[in-house]
Amino acid sequence: MGFADPFDALLNLQRSLEATLSSDWLQDLTASRGPFPPINVFQQGDDILAIVELPGVSKSDLQIEAKENAIRIFGRKMVDYPEEVSLHRRERTSGEFDRTLSFPVQIDPDGIKAEYRDGILALFLPRAESDKPRSIKIT
Repeated sequence: MGFADPFDALLNLQRSLEATLSSDWLQDLTASRGPFPPINVFQQGDDILAIVELPGVSKSDLQIEAKENAIRIFGRKMVDYPEEVSLHRRERTSGEFDRTLSFPVQIDPDGIKAEYRDGILALFLPRAESDKPRSIKIT
């Protein structure tokens, strides 16, 4: 019987922890777990609409970048406490976030509209004209 390599044991432990953290069963524990911000994306006609929940995020702390078939939403969420307080429970998270969404169609970055109200960001992503199907006349 040989000796086990301690580095292999550590790597196996790390892989097990990473697998546990990325599994679905931890995602439902609290709202602070899982990807942030939560996003719903759906197609409306030819265009795509993305609804992003960003409670507590200031417009000035939010940035959006667009490419041909992807958008990146990044920024930071600040949760401040007055000085001289004793914190008993902290479920609201703060810090930087960064999410990129890819789409199966090309979008027109110049036509994107963004509306932000009451912690909800709505992104209207028009499908690029060059990506829309064209009817071909048969002669």
